[in-house]
Amino acid sequence: MQLSPVLASAEGPPAFLVEIVALMLAAAVIGYLSTRLRIVPIVGFLLAGVAIGPHALGLVESQQAIDVAAEVGVILLLFTIGIEFSLSRLAAMWRLIVIGGGLQVVLTVGVATAALAVFGVSWQVGVFTGFLVSLSSTAIVLRLLASRGETQTETGRTALAYLIFQDLAIVVMVLLVPMLGGEGGTALDVAVALGTAIGIVAVVLVVARWIMPRLLEVVARACSPEVFLLTVIAICFGTAYLTSLAGVSVSLGAFLAGMVVSESRHSEHALGEILPLQILFSATFFVSVGMLLDLGFVVANLPLVLAAVGGVLVVKSIATAVSAAVLRVRPAVLAGLSLLIVQVGEFSFVLERVGRDAGLTPAGLGEDGAQAFIAATVLLMVATPWLGAAGRGLGGAIERRGRRPGAPTPDLAGGDGGGARGHVIISGYGAATRSLAGDLATAGVPLVIVTLNPDGAAEAESDGHEVLRGDSTRQHILDRAGLAQARMVVIPEDDPETAQRIVSVVRTAAPHAAIVVRVDEPVDLDDLAAAGADRLVDTHRAGHAALTEAVLRGLAGPRPGPTRVDVHSIVTWRPDPEAPCPHTEMIVPVLPSAPGCQECLLEGSTWVHLRLCLSCGHVGCCDSSPRRHASAHYRQEEHAIAASVEPGEDWAWCYLDETLLNRVDVPATRF
Repeated sequence: MQLSPVLASAEGPPAFLVEIVALMLAAAVIGYLSTRLRIVPIVGFLLAGVAIGPHALGLVESQQAIDVAAEVGVILLLFTIGIEFSLSRLAAMWRLIVIGGGLQVVLTVGVATAALAVFGVSWQVGVFTGFLVSLSSTAIVLRLLASRGETQTETGRTALAYLIFQDLAIVVMVLLVPMLGGEGGTALDVAVALGTAIGIVAVVLVVARWIMPRLLEVVARACSPEVFLLTVIAICFGTAYLTSLAGVSVSLGAFLAGMVVSESRHSEHALGEILPLQILFSATFFVSVGMLLDLGFVVANLPLVLAAVGGVLVVKSIATAVSAAVLRVRPAVLAGLSLLIVQVGEFSFVLERVGRDAGLTPAGLGEDGAQAFIAATVLLMVATPWLGAAGRGLGGAIERRGRRPGAPTPDLAGGDGGGARGHVIISGYGAATRSLAGDLATAGVPLVIVTLNPDGAAEAESDGHEVLRGDSTRQHILDRAGLAQARMVVIPEDDPETAQRIVSVVRTAAPHAAIVVRVDEPVDLDDLAAAGADRLVDTHRAGHAALTEAVLRGLAGPRPGPTRVDVHSIVTWRPDPEAPCPHTEMIVPVLPSAPGCQECLLEGSTWVHLRLCLSCGHVGCCDSSPRRHASAHYRQEEHAIAASVEPGEDWAWCYLDETLLNRVDVPATRF
């Protein structure tokens, strides 16, 4: 086999790899710092691009590979947005989308054209500049709303509607910009192009309604994550490619592809699979945007850049406020909305390149105008979190001033009121969980079934349970199942490694939630305890009914009384590190073998106090009991350390050197 020149080279890494490493390292480091400073990570990606770009440190000189990755990021970003905005959701928001969003775009273009006309700029350039200014950053706004839990507020829903219209309006803008540049085209050409676009949308609706759900159902039944992911990717890029052949932008094609997938019952599964790729490539896109900023130009032309920023703020905030007022939006929401979507969006860069090819530049200022537009756009993107916070504060002040004394305070930042749902999430639906789900439903406990198995999902739905199709190892899927509000997560996985991955994801995302794991084979308790599992039910040893018992006991609240121990709770006993006992390495996470002294239960006798072997989980009675089974277990098995499981006692005893060990960090129970 002959290696390619790139792989066979012994002179060092290829140039593109150096640039990719610089990009990823800068994005990770600055993104982390941004998160620590409570700044939206996308802003960190923009700043990373500024830092490594050709106008700053110059770590990236050739942008060809990065530009390709950025284009892929745009496609994946619009695809995921399309999945989020299903046809039914769009229909329910039609008034906000069509009237509010449409009026906002028209007013922005009109105000920008009129303002530039005062300075002698032609109407064609004014309209083109208005197009650029009218588009907002869907990615930044949606991420900002999600991070604050404000997606379902009135401000969040209105912003969402405006962003949807802007994303759809770009197809018309792309068609009109060449005509504004005088590159030919007639009204008939525009009509034909619009007719083609409408035809494509009609085809997409037919596919979404009749073909795609059946296709994804067939693929999902293969139970292969690789095949499912490849199918979703093929739908995304295939649709984008076909729409581009018809003259429609790949961005809109990707958005339509997402809407096609959104009509399937497996849309959340698709979103969960593709989201990691979307995050990676869209991060690359924002880094590439930051690389466009020429700090030297900003310093040398600071008045021009500040004028561009100020002009965008004034024009767009006025247009947004007027459009919201027409919809009779409350003043507090109007103020928050106007500053939240005042930035210029990522797709304006695409439109700016189209205009440049047609001989148009922002405000007709040539290369200086293009650079000022880029600088203003990046700066406004970076400032979006602070602008959004300012709008939110202004809205709150308006609300307080206009509220009558004693009137209830409106919820400006709350969600849908589901914060105290307290439900149970069950991963999978099979023999082990069918009876559990039925018992929980009978007891009035709300629950959500998360499963990849189409047959299991259909059965759970027929049994009347709420079902989410998706992979439980994906945090996105668990978030959609309401992990933040869940009281407990039950993981009855046959594969211990899969169960451990789910436990790790749940414990990281929801430290408050109780985690019950069901296994039917020996597992490593150290791994499960380290991952964050609270309870383990060994159905091979105790039977399937033990799972229901453990879950209901956990939901009931109090732990067993002084004469019993919880046989499902994983015990992770940690001694004082300064303890003189040299035998503490024998302590491992254990599962109590019985609710009381094993031997006493078998003999039918009684005990006084219970002791737990920290090497194997044996439960025995203390030396005050008649039979002293804890000490007998030590003499038989040579397991040296046993802990008291009596309420209020946090010590253990080493039989070998007769030393009392104190516990230093008793984990607080989550039940």
